[in-house]
Amino acid sequence: MEKRLEQLPELAEEAKKESKKYFANLKKRTPKNLDYVMQELHDKEFAKTDCLTCGNCCKTTSPIFTEKDTERISKKLKMKVVDFKSQYLLRDSDDFMVLKTAPCTFFDETDNTCFIYDVRPKACAEYPHTNRKKFIQITDLTLDNTTVCPAAYNIVEALKKRIPYEYNKKKVRS
Repeated sequence: MEKRLEQLPELAEEAKKESKKYFANLKKRTPKNLDYVMQELHDKEFAKTDCLTCGNCCKTTSPIFTEKDTERISKKLKMKVVDFKSQYLLRDSDDFMVLKTAPCTFFDETDNTCFIYDVRPKACAEYPHTNRKKFIQITDLTLDNTTVCPAAYNIVEALKKRIPYEYNKKKVRS
């Protein structure tokens, strides 16, 4: 897995231009069954992917913390919300609450587990968001996630094979 993770940014960067063009094309003529296909590809990938062998998302990125997340986690940690925010979070340039540090404060690098797994942020629970409804709305996020998450990269590559460019070209011409 380590070697794959080292190669991932380069692989994703090589595929990025094509993937960006692919998603732009897909947005022009979105298949009605796209969410169903994405759910299927997501399930298939995660049937063979164990996130505990990777943990790259926790090592390199921060989830967005919603108000509900901060309340739930603070309660678990027996902290006041204001103290939790002050100790662990900051507002990023997009005005989202994110972790001050990476790797994640709650990530145990010895076994890639999470100290707050049962109350983790919604963004963590849903990562890499490849099975989300209205998937077409988050293709930019998905492209970013392909540089961090091997599963997201594999899902996007599988999608390109499953619904090739030709799908859109044929539909547009008709």
